[in-house]
Amino acid sequence: MYMLRAMIVILLLISLPEHILAQQKVPILIYHSIEEYNGKGAKELFVTPENFEKQMVYLKNKGYTLLTFERWDDIGKVNKPIFITFDDGYKNNRNAYEILQKLKDDKFKPTATFFVISDFIGNSNRLSPTDLKVMAESGLISVQSHTATHSDLTKSENLQYELRDSKEKIKNITGKPVIALAYPYGSFNERVASETKKYYSFGLTTTPEHYTSKGIKNERYYLPRIYVKYSTTLEEFARILK
Repeated sequence: MYMLRAMIVILLLISLPEHILAQQKVPILIYHSIEEYNGKGAKELFVTPENFEKQMVYLKNKGYTLLTFERWDDIGKVNKPIFITFDDGYKNNRNAYEILQKLKDDKFKPTATFFVISDFIGNSNRLSPTDLKVMAESGLISVQSHTATHSDLTKSENLQYELRDSKEKIKNITGKPVIALAYPYGSFNERVASETKKYYSFGLTTTPEHYTSKGIKNERYYLPRIYVKYSTTLEEFARILK
């Protein structure tokens, strides 16, 4: 009788839709500037290097696995998957890169994704082509697209330039695949998602929740992300991971 019940349970699990089985909650975090706030710009978009390091040490100590989108299919294979992303390609993101390098060891192999605006690469406050190439070759940083000009894609009349041309420019700099796009301002609609799908495997929003598979159409083009802010304490950081 016990064996029969066990077989019935196994058969029921096999027959369930994949999205019901895959209710794993995966945080995708979003950062902008990793620097002391200097009084310019939106303060909450800054995270001090000290706080960022504390947050990464927390992830290390708690056994999280930091993934990039090239390893999306590893979500169900690793312990505590999490994605660390940065928007806009600010030069101060080198601070994050150096912290990840510092924390790397035989067991903890931290990685992150930099979403850069291709037309802004090399500007005075942005990462240079050399920065991006070195970081991409390190294996710690995946360089992906935040469009060509950071325009609102729902209003753009030149999506091919924003999507395809930015992808090609970034790929030519890093020599690595460009498979993910972060929507500027988090603005998207079905048209934007459909166009993004022509060039990318993933589209990222700023919808503030964890990723869980819902089994909806084009799900990978509506990926949510959670902001980490200047005011985020380590206790709050721990809470947003749950």
